[in-house]
Parts: sequence; C-alpha cells; structure tokens
Amino acid sequence: MPAPARRVALTLLAATAVAVLGFLTSAPAAAHGFTSVVYATVTADRVGHVGARLELDYDLLIVSAADAHGDDALFEAGQPAFDEGDERAEAAALDAHADTVLGYVAEHFTVTSANTACRPRIDGPVTMTQRDGAPYARIAFDYSCPTPSSAHVIESTLFPDSEGYVRDTKTVLSYTLDTHSGSAALDAQHPSFSTAQSTGERFWEFFRLGAEHLLSGIDHILFLLALIAGSRRLREVIYAATTFTLAHSVTFILAATHVVSAPAALVEPVIALSITAVAAWYLWRQWRGRADAAWLDIARGRLGLDRPGWLRLGVVFVFGLVHGLGFASALGIDEPWSWTLLWSLLVFNVGIEAVQLSIIAVVFPLLALLRHRSPRLFIWVTVVTATAVSIAGLVWFVQRVLGV
Repeated sequence: MPAPARRVALTLLAATAVAVLGFLTSAPAAAHGFTSVVYATVTADRVGHVGARLELDYDLLIVSAADAHGDDALFEAGQPAFDEGDERAEAAALDAHADTVLGYVAEHFTVTSANTACRPRIDGPVTMTQRDGAPYARIAFDYSCPTPSSAHVIESTLFPDSEGYVRDTKTVLSYTLDTHSGSAALDAQHPSFSTAQSTGERFWEFFRLGAEHLLSGIDHILFLLALIAGSRRLREVIYAATTFTLAHSVTFILAATHVVSAPAALVEPVIALSITAVAAWYLWRQWRGRADAAWLDIARGRLGLDRPGWLRLGVVFVFGLVHGLGFASALGIDEPWSWTLLWSLLVFNVGIEAVQLSIIAVVFPLLALLRHRSPRLFIWVTVVTATAVSIAGLVWFVQRVLGV
C-alpha cells in the first residue's frame, strides 16, 4: 500500500477506534441522547375551561420541580420511590407536593385565550404510566380562562436546556379544541401552538420533527450506515433503503394510530440487534472471501441481485418493521384516527426519509470514489466501519436487555 494511502488508512482506523470507544462509554445516552419527551392531550368540553393531561418523565419532574421551588422534601420523598420502582409511592410523593408540581407546570405549560393567560389547577390524583420503559407521571390540569375565545395558544417550555438536566425537550401535543383536532410538536425553537395555525404550518412541524428524530437517533443512523457499507452498487443501496422505508412506514403508521403495539422493552433491543446483524452480514461475506469478488462482478439475477442479496433485503424488511415501531414511539399521539392525522404521520415519515436520502447522497459517492481510487483501502474502511457498528449494536442490545 502506498505511503499516502497507508496514512489515510491509519487515520481512518484511529478515528473509528475513537468512535467505538465513545459508543462503549456512552452507549445508553448516545442511542437517543439526553433528551425528554412530554406528552400532552388538550381538550375543551365546556366554555371557559381547557383540560390538559400531561405525561411527564417522573424522575426529571421531581428534580426540576424541587429545584425550581426549593422543595427538597419532594426530591427526598420522590427519589427513593423512583429507585425502588414503587409506582404508588411515586404518585403519593407528587400528590403530597401538589403545590410544587402545579407551580412548576404553571410556569412552563401555559394556555392563553384572547391574549389572557388561563389559570391552571390540578384536577384529580396523579397516576403513573410507562413510556419507553421509564416511569411517567400522568397529571390532569384544568385551565380556567376568564376571557373565552375561539382560538387558544398553547406554549410548552417544560424541562428547558437551561435547567441543565436534559436538552432538546419536545412536547408532543394532541388536541381537540376550538372545533379543531390534530397534533403538534413543540420544542425550544418552536415552543407555542395556536389553534388558528394553518395546515401548512402544522405539516412543516411534523416534517421537522421526523427529520430531527432521525438525526438525534444514532442507532437508526448506524443502521443506515451499515446498509450503505454493505451495498455493492448504487442499485443495492437504493433497494435496501426503499425496502427499509416501506417496512418501517407500515408499522410506523399502524403503531401511531394504535392499530398495533409492542412494548419498548422488546422493540429497543431488537433495533440494537438489527444494527449488529446488518453490519455483521457484510463482515461475514468478507470472512468467507466472497465480498471482494462481489464488488467487481455482481451476480446476474433478478433486478441485478444474487441470492444473498435478496436474502439481505428480506432481513432489512423484517428489521424495518421493528424500526417503524421505534419511530412511532417518538410521537406518542393519542387522538382518534382522521385523514388529517394520517397526513401528519406521512409528513413525519417524509422528514425521516429526507434525512436518510441526504446521508446516502453524501456517504455512498464517497465510498464509491474510494473504491475506485484504492480498492484495498476501501475494503479496510468498510470493514472497520462495519466492525464499529456491530460493536455499538451489541453494546446497546445488552444494555437494553438488562434495562441499563
């Protein structure tokens, strides 16, 4: 190998080693980042009142509320209940410190009618639920609006970056309000929503949410990189990406509309396993001594795919179905089926696909250029990449199975 190529190879190997070390030391956080999602369902069943049911990360809520209002007793009562996984004790801790919880939520989740802030109160006892394997507090609020209006503005700044606990908190909002129903996604850049919002504005929010979700989910990105590294020609990566898209679109829409469901404790480990499986497929072909020849002379079969190529697409399709369930968990939409909801879900999916296609458009031409200029170096780069992806997937699989 020429000296310049050798230096490039060593640099790439070093960079990959650093990446693997990063995955091993921060794998749980790297999978979806130190983020939080708030789920809100807002309705109005009587004039002058707006009901809001919030689902909030329990551990994060007791820390944020206690810190914001100097209520150390809330943390002292809530943290042991969290450590023991005692849902009754968790709910009791929040009920006992309802004023602190109300004060925190009132500051960060507001409803406005006719430019006048509505006054919230807690409506009933706290109950507990699970979201992605984590305990969530389900709390109902009643907002009294002194000036009724045909349009309301909802703003959410819950768990902001400034608190220093999480970043990029998103609030997924489902609403039936002011003769409108639908969903919206709120974050630090776009914290408010109005029922007077146009259809185009609503769809843009879901497109952005889909794009951001894929970009923030390193596990999904690694799965895509494994597909690219194991594809011998552009047609193969297109077939693989299309198969993955069709598969996850089916389960994504079915899960988001509550037609099918699967526990996160099952979905998340399988997603991690899929990363390893797809990357290991290419490594196995290299070990069997088939990949080098395959890069130069693809077997002539239906659509230009040989038998292993078709088998790979089948594996991608199955894992794509599971990834769709993972995408759906990011929304947590709780509203009746409607054509508007369906279009919102499709737009969310388009946002995901836009990022996928952008990654393919950048990475695959670079690999193709490297393969043309230095086939041996190309093999080294793809093998090292696939190895790193496999290791990361295995680490995440073990951690998610163990609930770490």
